Amino acid sequence: MRRNTSILLLAVGHACVDIYQGAVAALIPFFVAERDYTYAVASGIVLAASLLSSVAQPVFGALTDRWAMPWLLPVSTLLGGVGIALSGLSGAYGLTLFFVAVSGIGVAAYHPESARVARLASEGSHSAMSWFSLGGNIGFACAPLMVAAAIGHGSLHWTPVLVLPALAGAALCVPVLRMLARTPTGHAEAQAPRSADDVASFVKLSLAVVFRSIVFTGLSTFISLYAQQRLHGSTTAGTTALFLLFLGGALGSVLGGSLANRYDRVRVSRWSYLLSIAAVTGVIYTPGPAMLLFVALTSAGLYVPFSLQVTLGQDYLPSRIGTASGVTLGLTVSIGGLISPLLGHLADTTDLQTALAPLIAMPALSWLVFRALPEPTAPGTRTATLTPATARHDG
Repeated sequence: MRRNTSILLLAVGHACVDIYQGAVAALIPFFVAERDYTYAVASGIVLAASLLSSVAQPVFGALTDRWAMPWLLPVSTLLGGVGIALSGLSGAYGLTLFFVAVSGIGVAAYHPESARVARLASEGSHSAMSWFSLGGNIGFACAPLMVAAAIGHGSLHWTPVLVLPALAGAALCVPVLRMLARTPTGHAEAQAPRSADDVASFVKLSLAVVFRSIVFTGLSTFISLYAQQRLHGSTTAGTTALFLLFLGGALGSVLGGSLANRYDRVRVSRWSYLLSIAAVTGVIYTPGPAMLLFVALTSAGLYVPFSLQVTLGQDYLPSRIGTASGVTLGLTVSIGGLISPLLGHLADTTDLQTALAPLIAMPALSWLVFRALPEPTAPGTRTATLTPATARHDG
């Protein structure tokens, strides 16, 4: 029961943080409408949230390998919320980029440490980690609804309302950290030797994560605008499409953990990426409301491997759990943002359908990578202390 309580609280906290990842994409149509941004300029906002995050997450992961920093959970949650809350207050593009980047740094600091703590609380359970990931998926799904509720009938000056989830998430971090610190599992176990690391497989896995990130972030950035065009609707059509893209991840994450208990993680991930190839094709080329069905299938297909990739990375790199989490969990939500301006420029010079078409190749590349990956024979269950004094490692 104690483990279930900890995972539940961590999952809800994860949802509060990932609202701010989803909020960046959800704010794009409002920036375009209110400030007359072009596709390329608007996608630069996604780049601002992703650029520092993509660099910072592995750095924070490496730091958590050397020192446990549980205080990062509430602090980074607040940072993520404050950045988004301030992003709509100034009409200056530079300040908007700055505040969104601040939010991205907060998200970057949160994920490696939260994945380490979730691994500790889950005791190596794939299902428990999938529930932790589910929290993030729900946060993504709620983001367009919260943004629409906060500023849909007003203006971007209402973005300060969006700080509320951060306040709730920071408060939820405190009891779970206290709970884990009091349990025997909160004390450090021997760190896996570096000779146990499968660096080659970890690098291959990271490539698959990057390809997944590109297709998911590309769709999340432009799906609202694309749905409005394809369905000849208002912003409601775009909000619905973005909501489905994020909500399908909830089903995918739980399904991934369940399937991994029956089959191995590598096989399940290969299946999901095959499904994603067809689903992304349907999103881009299927006319009418049927497009929304393919949006949901795409989300499920891309999220089945989500938590599985995190635990695979930790098992390929058992001596560097934080670094593995920072790369697999961090790159999933950041590297794709580096590609978004290129898609935006292509959309400005051609059209959105042409710009989104290359995304079909991304899950195919992830599938090819997974064909070359082994399933770890003895998944690591290394835990780490919640107190910096006992968590420090040499090297």
